[in-house]
Amino acid sequence: MTIIIDAVLVHRLVAEQFPDLAHLSISPVVPGGWDNRTFRLGDNMLVRLPSADRYVAQVAKEHRWLPALTPHLPLPIPVPVANGQPGQGYPWPWSIYRWLPGNPVAREPQADLNRVACSLADFLSALHRIEARDGPPPGDHNFHRGGQLAVYAGEVQAALAVLGETAETGVLRDVWANALASQWERPPVWVHGDVSGGNLLVRDGDLSAVIDFGSSAVGDPACDLVIAWTLFLGESRATFRAALSLDDKTWSRARGWALWKALITVTAPDIARDGAEASWRLIGDVSADHRQCHQT
Repeated sequence: MTIIIDAVLVHRLVAEQFPDLAHLSISPVVPGGWDNRTFRLGDNMLVRLPSADRYVAQVAKEHRWLPALTPHLPLPIPVPVANGQPGQGYPWPWSIYRWLPGNPVAREPQADLNRVACSLADFLSALHRIEARDGPPPGDHNFHRGGQLAVYAGEVQAALAVLGETAETGVLRDVWANALASQWERPPVWVHGDVSGGNLLVRDGDLSAVIDFGSSAVGDPACDLVIAWTLFLGESRATFRAALSLDDKTWSRARGWALWKALITVTAPDIARDGAEASWRLIGDVSADHRQCHQT
């Protein structure tokens, strides 16, 4: 069954379940997300609706944990306002959040990436210090972010097979083998799970908020370091790495996370040209970093 998630559906859900908000304007946020569809609700709120069944578990997780994380973090994160229920032909729970001002850093070419790198490193360090003992372990609910990278070994080997045996794929196999050769040996820490340019908001050139904790869990922070290659480069990448107290093995696993996503992207049969180009650039940067770290 195809579910059309549009402003009409959102208006009906809000009017039915939160009639005191029914007078507020509703407009789609562009881009509206993949796991969830997002709509502006008035001036100060937004509505997020899972786009498929596999994202539904994230709703309860965010309502449970975001208010607990908020007081310990140096930047704003989403705070749930209300928890919507299935209705109007929409089969899953959904959420209303406070609106956080700012633009995704991926859409702000004038953002100061060095400042963003410092602020993000401070944010992640604070996230890692939060008590994680009772937090949700990695699993299907967050696509194993923070868990064992080996869960994606089959996908990586299949992608490398598609690319064929070359000198460059030999390096990529080394990157992957090194990533699998270690694991997080300290107590689990909170991980965001999807630190990307679309989930980092900036104002006046600096990081102003971190959004979308649907892939959060407690585990290995390596997955959150992929932003070093997807957003930062040169000086800002070095700044980001230097500001985090994480060892070389964690960065090796981070290269593995970055490589996995890039490989499954470039070998996808329907990949768009811009997505392929960005992923090939990432693969080149990860390979170069690997070579530099393993020079004899």
